[in-house]
Amino acid sequence: MSPSAVIKNTDFCLVSEFAQPDAKKRLSLGEALGGVRAFNIYRNTLGQIILDPVKAVPASEMWLYENPQALASVKQGLRESTEGKSVYRGSFAKHAKE
Repeated sequence: MSPSAVIKNTDFCLVSEFAQPDAKKRLSLGEALGGVRAFNIYRNTLGQIILDPVKAVPASEMWLYENPQALASVKQGLRESTEGKSVYRGSFAKHAKE
């Protein structure tokens, strides 16, 4: 994996100095996590570690991310909506199935 695929911003700041793992090789990250609950973990040949925050996508919605054409269409619709290019067509509630 190329470094640019992992490092999306090079503006790092020191969070903790000389942190040492406990007997079970755990490090407490505390406030450095900032509320993130899951990570992809990357390690290079020098032993440097990058924690890349991730969010889970439900399996039933994964099809959208696996279909570039559908995802592009959704993104275009969202972009047009934020630009005020949408047209209100009324409520579609009567078509919803419970």
